[in-house]
Amino acid sequence: MVDAVRYLVDNGVKWVALPADYPWWRAVHDSFRRWRAYGYVRELHERLRHGARLRRERKAEPSAGIIDSQSADASETMGEATHGFDGGKLRDGLKRPMLTDSLGLLLEVSVTPADGHDSKAAPDLMGMFMAAPGRLLKLVWVASAYQGPAPAEAFALHGVQVEVVRDAPTGSAASPYWPAGGWSSAR
Repeated sequence: MVDAVRYLVDNGVKWVALPADYPWWRAVHDSFRRWRAYGYVRELHERLRHGARLRRERKAEPSAGIIDSQSADASETMGEATHGFDGGKLRDGLKRPMLTDSLGLLLEVSVTPADGHDSKAAPDLMGMFMAAPGRLLKLVWVASAYQGPAPAEAFALHGVQVEVVRDAPTGSAASPYWPAGGWSSAR
């Protein structure tokens, strides 16, 4: 069942187009819906992330994270009310604000219309991630778009220090923590 779901995600096919090598598509779909309803998908993701961090000799829970967003084009079937135009990236569609750890492993993600300002997503991301017990996040690096009263209040509420990252000076060398070309190339 897990391999069938991974096949669907990897190949972007419809449930009914699942190859005959896997169980009947309806059984896979029903199993996935139950897993999602009971939080098993999130739990599986958490366990895989913890394992990946431990293999890299890090603590299972991160103490530092990065918040940024990606814009993606909307499909033709998406309703007008659920997407917008991101003028900065010239995309008509959705925006995926996300919180990752310093290794780039996903901690939390949300989906918003592309015309929404980045700073509005930060409080929700922090709230969703920090709601689980045992979170150790103490520092978050953010782009300058994540400044303002709402994000500052959310970070303070959870006791998280914020560092605003600006683009690296032109011609500067990249470090393991800073991509060549600066912040914008990491998107």
